[in-house]
Amino acid sequence: MTRLRVLLFSILTSMTVGLAVPGAGTADDMNTAQLANIEAAVQEAIQKGECPGAVVLVGHEGKVVYRRAFGRRSLVPEESPMTEDAIFDMASLTKVIATTTAVMQLVEEGKIRLQDPVSTYWPEFQAHSKEEISVRELLTHYSGLPPDLDLKPDWSGYDTAMNMIIAETPVDPPGTRFVYSDINFETLGEVVRRVSGQPLDLYCAEHIFKPLGMKDTGFNPPAALHGRIAPTQYQDGTTGKMLWGEVHDPTAYNMGGVAGHAGLFSTADDLAIFAQMLLDGGTFYGVRILSPLAIEKMTTPQNPWNQFALRGLGWDIDSPFSSNRGEFFPIGSYGHTGFTGTSIWIDPVSKTYIILLSNRVHPDGKGDVVGLRTRVASIVATALGASQAEGILASHCPITGYAEIANSYRTRGVRNGRVETGIDVLEAEDFAPLAGLRVGLITNHTGRDREGRRTIDVLHDARGVKLKAIFGPEHGFTGTAAEGAPVISGHDPKTRLRVYSLYGATTRPTEKMLRGLDALVFDIQDVGVRFYTYITTLAYAMEAAAKKHLTVFVLDRPNPINGLSIEGPILEKSLTSFVGYFPMPIRHGMTVGELAEMFNAENPIGVKLRVIKMRGWERADWFDETGLAWVNPSPNLRNALWKRWRTL
Repeated sequence: MTRLRVLLFSILTSMTVGLAVPGAGTADDMNTAQLANIEAAVQEAIQKGECPGAVVLVGHEGKVVYRRAFGRRSLVPEESPMTEDAIFDMASLTKVIATTTAVMQLVEEGKIRLQDPVSTYWPEFQAHSKEEISVRELLTHYSGLPPDLDLKPDWSGYDTAMNMIIAETPVDPPGTRFVYSDINFETLGEVVRRVSGQPLDLYCAEHIFKPLGMKDTGFNPPAALHGRIAPTQYQDGTTGKMLWGEVHDPTAYNMGGVAGHAGLFSTADDLAIFAQMLLDGGTFYGVRILSPLAIEKMTTPQNPWNQFALRGLGWDIDSPFSSNRGEFFPIGSYGHTGFTGTSIWIDPVSKTYIILLSNRVHPDGKGDVVGLRTRVASIVATALGASQAEGILASHCPITGYAEIANSYRTRGVRNGRVETGIDVLEAEDFAPLAGLRVGLITNHTGRDREGRRTIDVLHDARGVKLKAIFGPEHGFTGTAAEGAPVISGHDPKTRLRVYSLYGATTRPTEKMLRGLDALVFDIQDVGVRFYTYITTLAYAMEAAAKKHLTVFVLDRPNPINGLSIEGPILEKSLTSFVGYFPMPIRHGMTVGELAEMFNAENPIGVKLRVIKMRGWERADWFDETGLAWVNPSPNLRNALWKRWRTL
């Protein structure tokens, strides 16, 4: 029956490709004229030396609509043409085709529980602070383990590798940071062995590849297949043995060719069987490999809720490695890449999959198919007909993901800046903008200059400035009042100036409070999120000042979580309140000065506004890069955790 299924699939594949007439769409609403652009993209990559050759296979609505081989399978020691049945070293596709599938089968059988510590199944693993690492964290790459085992000094043997894993110490606490780690899947391969009683290669052959009819898929391919295998690289870089049918990954090679992270060999046709199985809810021609629920589980986000690299169980959704999603497939799609130049991407909404197999490391490791993967996926996505495109849009899955944006802009390392805030600039200008004005100051304990002096004292002592009153926000001008507790008006002990509370009986400056003033000055360190009331206090003060024809000066300060990242839903206008003054995202990416300008123009408030801008601040700066002293903005923010946040 296995041979019959493979034969039927091959016949359907040939029939479908034969029906793809240039310039016409298939019955499944796929524009094959657009698919013809794949050839030019691959040929350009070959001409640029990005790969010697490639096989591209596209499936849609249960049929293969594109299947082509390009270029050369080998360049040295002799040239040979690429063929559609070429066998490739899958590299990290091993993680999802073999290891993840095996783990999920064992989960279905109740033999593995995702949230269990790995040590439940491998007791020795817990050594060196690994006792809390769970199976789920291995599958999503949030275990905290380093990327791979050391290759020096030289070592060999599967058991040696397992002992090295036992000796590893996490570099991060589990669940706190995405680190793509081969050790995670080397560990999972051992878990499969211990739970099933079979080595990973034998388990996968018996429970996955043979039932599906994936006749050319397995570890350590036999010599009889040598003539169809695409070689990878000289083992020593540019000299020595050419790896041809032996795994390219050095750790998997040292482990004997069978590992949870690498070592699998396969063809485009076999991967098409596997992809169609996933799209068909876990079955292929009546053979069930996984349940629909298991597929849904492993192909939807399973990463920690507060982390931004979206990973399923094994599968990539939106992370720094998901370039093969292209520009247009939705975030609900999923896939994976392999170091040798292999990739697969699957979109369950349009029932489409893209397989791009190359040996881009042949012969010297200098090839690069990242751009080609993106281009091919984009070509395929835009070949989808109107009904499929409408289905993607109706799914409400975003087309652009966080990781795509993060990878699209230039980044730099941590810098040691010297930022001057608005009060520092005002001092440098000898307070000229406030000369002769009677001023009310809205501030709290964060209002300090670079030398640590209170803005209250700086303005009180400044020549030509007449500081007449102080206004305190939530938590008071000393920043010590508890959350939600009303703040009582009083006096500043040092200057003996009247302090008016703007959090309690009133949240806006009253006419009496503003009597005798010419201007209001705002100097408070915001936290960069919509719901902190300091920015609402600023807006309310601007509204009150506009009615009295007072000028408002905003002494600008950094957005502590940088001025580039914008995240979270936009507040509905009908839900504006004291903890949400303006319809904007939760993380707004703006400074208080920029917010004041936006409020004034968009609401519109119409107050006479002047922002004393900072010097030396860059939008990409986190607070710890500004050179400024950190002061907790409120009792609810007790630490400066910007370095950790930046690594997410």
